[in-house]
Order: sequence, then C-alpha cells, then structure tokens
Amino acid sequence: MACDMTFASREKALLSQWEVGIGMVAGGGPMARLPRQIGRGRALEVLLGSDDISGELAEAYGYVNRALPDAELDAFVDALASRISSFDKWAISNTKRLVNAASLAPEVEMAAGWEACITSVLRPSTQARFKTFRELGWHEPGDAENRLGSYLPRVNR
Repeated sequence: MACDMTFASREKALLSQWEVGIGMVAGGGPMARLPRQIGRGRALEVLLGSDDISGELAEAYGYVNRALPDAELDAFVDALASRISSFDKWAISNTKRLVNAASLAPEVEMAAGWEACITSVLRPSTQARFKTFRELGWHEPGDAENRLGSYLPRVNR
C-alpha cells in the first residue's frame, strides 16, 4: 500500500492482511491507506477477514492496479517503467507530489495505527498466537508463509 503502483500475477499472487487473525492491529498504515484505496467496506473485509486475497480479487477491489497473466507481468511492468522514465522528471515529480497531497493519509493517522499495532503485539494473547503461528511454519519457507490467511483458523483453536 505504500507503493506508487502495484501489479500482481493472476495465477500466483496472494495478498494478506493477516494481523487481526492473530489478535493484533496491522502496522505500517493499512487502516489509514486501505479504506482510501479500496473503500471502507472492502477494507474492513480485508482487514477483519484476514484471509488470502488472489491477484484477480485484488484487482477487482482496487488493491492493485492490475493483475496480469504471470507470463506477461514482468514485461508489462518493465515497459511501463521504461515509458515513465523517458518523461520529464520535473513533470513526474510534481504530478506525484500533487496526487500524494490529494490522496495519502495524514501522518497523524499513520502514527495512530502504528501505536495500536505496537500495543497489540505486546498483549499476552497475541504473543501466544504468535508462538502457535510460528509452530505452524510462519516466517519459514513453505505453505504457512505462502498462505497465511488459510492457516489462521489453526492459530485460533
């Protein structure tokens, strides 16, 4: 959500805001940024549902700019980046500055989310869920790390 533009593979992308599923508030700005990006109802679905989101659904929700076939993704992004980089830097910079001023969350909203995140991480119940999640393979290469949302029901047993 902090990127200027995002693109995803239709076949391989899985996005996740899994934090509520283990008893914490997400840090880094999702509460301030996501509702502006995809709307309040969808943001609540993503954040409170804590489920894996496919590239196709992410595109439909506006979570990513586009979801493309995996075989086309790199070429599309490279071509777009090359095109943009050929344009006048002053025009690019000022366009981004004005779009940011009109659309990004104020710093105070970001700080409030970060404070809630830190508070939630320190809760004993969240620490217990972290331990269970790690035992299931979180933060290790493999299925649990690749499909966080699908593992949350096991954490909350």
